[in-house]
Amino acid sequence: MDVILRSDVAHLGKAGEMVKVKDGFARNFLIPRGLAFHATEGNKRRVEAEANRQVSRAAAEQSVAAETAVTLEQVSLTFTVKAGEGDRSLGSITAGDIATKLGEAGHPVDKRAIELDEPIRMIGVYKVPVRLHSAVRAEVRVWVVKE
Repeated sequence: MDVILRSDVAHLGKAGEMVKVKDGFARNFLIPRGLAFHATEGNKRRVEAEANRQVSRAAAEQSVAAETAVTLEQVSLTFTVKAGEGDRSLGSITAGDIATKLGEAGHPVDKRAIELDEPIRMIGVYKVPVRLHSAVRAEVRVWVVKE
């Protein structure tokens, strides 16, 4: 039986592909779980329209992320911390702190999108990457100054 996959199925194929499977596998597993459609002309058009919507939605999300990246590149955050010997801060600045400060500045970003390898513990200027989309990244300047 020919079916069109609605989502990726391990060892079978990716979403939108037309594959040939045994009748029982299609009737008892793929179709009831919503993983595939019968390969009729109407379903082929439906899957094609679904794929087109998904592509246009992904393009729109990427364009919005690119616009946001342009504005984030201009943002500069300043953190005032108490410092000890050797310009080492007594606390640390984490991705959550940066996300909070960005939100206060009018640029809400999820803290998981901030790609900070380890918390900032030294006085200085840092460029912190922010992942807005799988293909779009921005860098925010973070100033850490003594109190």
